Amino acid sequence: MRILLVHNYYQQPGGEDQVFSAESSMLKKHGCRAYRYTVHNDRIKGMNPLMLAGNTLWNKAIASELRETVRKVRPDVVHFHNTFPLISPAAYYVAKAEGIPVVQTLHNYRLLCPNAEFFYNNSVCEGCLGKAVPWPGALKGCYRDSRAQTAVVAMMLTFHRMLKTWQKKVDIYIALTDFARNKFIEGGLPAEKIVVKPNFVYPDPGPKDSVGSYALFIGRLSPEKGIGTLLEAWKRLQGIPLKLVGDGPLMGEIRKSVEKEGLTCIETLGHCPQKDVLSLIKGARFLIFPSEWYETFGRVAIEAFACGVPVIASNLGAMAEIVEDGRTGLHFETGNSEDLAAKVEWAWTHEKEMLDMGRDAREEYEEKYTAERNYEMLMEIYKKVTNTRKGGITGTDNEYT
Repeated sequence: MRILLVHNYYQQPGGEDQVFSAESSMLKKHGCRAYRYTVHNDRIKGMNPLMLAGNTLWNKAIASELRETVRKVRPDVVHFHNTFPLISPAAYYVAKAEGIPVVQTLHNYRLLCPNAEFFYNNSVCEGCLGKAVPWPGALKGCYRDSRAQTAVVAMMLTFHRMLKTWQKKVDIYIALTDFARNKFIEGGLPAEKIVVKPNFVYPDPGPKDSVGSYALFIGRLSPEKGIGTLLEAWKRLQGIPLKLVGDGPLMGEIRKSVEKEGLTCIETLGHCPQKDVLSLIKGARFLIFPSEWYETFGRVAIEAFACGVPVIASNLGAMAEIVEDGRTGLHFETGNSEDLAAKVEWAWTHEKEMLDMGRDAREEYEEKYTAERNYEMLMEIYKKVTNTRKGGITGTDNEYT
């Protein structure tokens, strides 16, 4: 099968970029011709704000480039990961005009919420959910703390809702969890077009061979990730070692708090290469996933599962869905530092039970989150939207960037 994968890279690398790369490699490994069309948000630097706003709504130049690529590659399906802001929804129209089915992975909530997170002022916010015009977000300036930039996103959403782009120009949406699927249906996407396919971990890191000697957090150091709740919990847990992997706007505040409170058991490691992250996971007794927003998935949780490490997660949305309480980890009440501290203390003092949960977590990975299982699911999706076509171009894989 011939697939054109389309992605708008962010200025700060993130999970969506990793999934895009992993799926591309997985398809090629299985013999598919996986071509790529990508742009990078570095192009935004120095761009006139009015031009950027226009491109966010409908980027004619990118549409023209993509049309040339589609005509050269003649894919069986075009699979979009991220179109915001430079590729724009105009790209769907290009694919459909050329008679190519369109698949869109829903990595975030951008189609329902201007800031893509359903999170504002340190709490879950659904103010724009279900509104034809997402005016509450524009008033708050929830995207990049800017009313002007949020208004541009709101205009893009409103414009394409009027055109019925989301209903007519995408054949299948891929949600990462049932929770996310239900949220998109609540927001107005057609239920019959949304399927669930989780992310995966490849290559398989293999399970750990020891009990683990510390608790571990991996993620962006920002309010929605539950860092404040985590630090408050650790004030009750001095003596249990905790490693923090990641960087973000709260790094300075975290280091000051650690020093002020004398939390010498907390070690901030900053950003680490992926191979080091997997080694750190294998050395952990458990992973803590305290997010306070609607995570669309939570790749770090299944990385822990792959390593045979249980997860202590907030009981919210996708996290509660991925982590089975008492089997592959533990749930705590979202934002409740006292409950988190109690669950961490129990986990730390019940070594055998956590080892058992780690084995179950590994089984969960083998059943649901391997590259092989994910490939089967992805091919089923592609076959739903395309008929087998004979002939066409031949040759080696290429990347059009």
